[in-house]
Amino acid sequence: MGIKTYNPMTPGQRHKTGYTFEELTTNRPYKKLLVSLKKSGGRNSAGRITIRFRGGGHKKKYRIIDFKRNKFDVPGVIETIEYDPNRTVRISLVKYADGERRYILTPNGVKVGDTVISTNGEAEILPGNSLLLKNIPVGTIIHNIEFQIGKGGQIARSAGSAATLMAKEGNYALIKMPSGEMRKIHLNCRATIGQLGNIEHGNIKIGKAGRTRWLGRRPHVRGTVMNPIDHPHGGGEGKTKGGRIPVTPWGKPTKGYKTRRNKRTTKFIVKRRK
Repeated sequence: MGIKTYNPMTPGQRHKTGYTFEELTTNRPYKKLLVSLKKSGGRNSAGRITIRFRGGGHKKKYRIIDFKRNKFDVPGVIETIEYDPNRTVRISLVKYADGERRYILTPNGVKVGDTVISTNGEAEILPGNSLLLKNIPVGTIIHNIEFQIGKGGQIARSAGSAATLMAKEGNYALIKMPSGEMRKIHLNCRATIGQLGNIEHGNIKIGKAGRTRWLGRRPHVRGTVMNPIDHPHGGGEGKTKGGRIPVTPWGKPTKGYKTRRNKRTTKFIVKRRK
């Protein structure tokens, strides 16, 4: 995966960088795994804005991804590596021995023609293979990790993400998350071997405001430049600091204020990310 720069023909191109897309093998997605996406513009079913600064953006279709990897003991061959507008990582179309095709997240180093398999037993520790945590050796780099048995991967799904299997104790594995948090996950949960591809994603420079608009993000406005009716930090003569601790538009403290409430699962967190 390479990053290209642009000649500064316009101010927006001076610092802009983009993908070379050299790893992609096709620009035509598999139609049977496409679903139409309706834009919400950040609004709920009542038409009220529930997420600010969303709207517009390029039209796109959703690719159905196999996060569960529940086609067991049937080897599949990577047919294509494709771009997915809904996520930062590339996706791969896998053709299984029985003819079925599914999309999976593309691990780093996987290429067209490679074989992947998902199993409840043991398999080779190769990128793209999906195994239960109890069958994965300690120290292995993993992604697409389940929180709950059979629910499908929820952790480490973005470009370059990876977690590490640190230890196994009783019925639980100790996983070091991409954030640095250490967490216990049941050994019968599933994970995929390897680090996800498109590692250079974090080095991309947007370059201009319009490119952010293509992604469906509208301009974000600071609270200090608003009026008092719009934000607790707003108002005052000239530039002010707000005169209070940083808060959200609804008065709840931010910047370090803990909002976690799920005490039921706190026992699974061995070490917090901070």
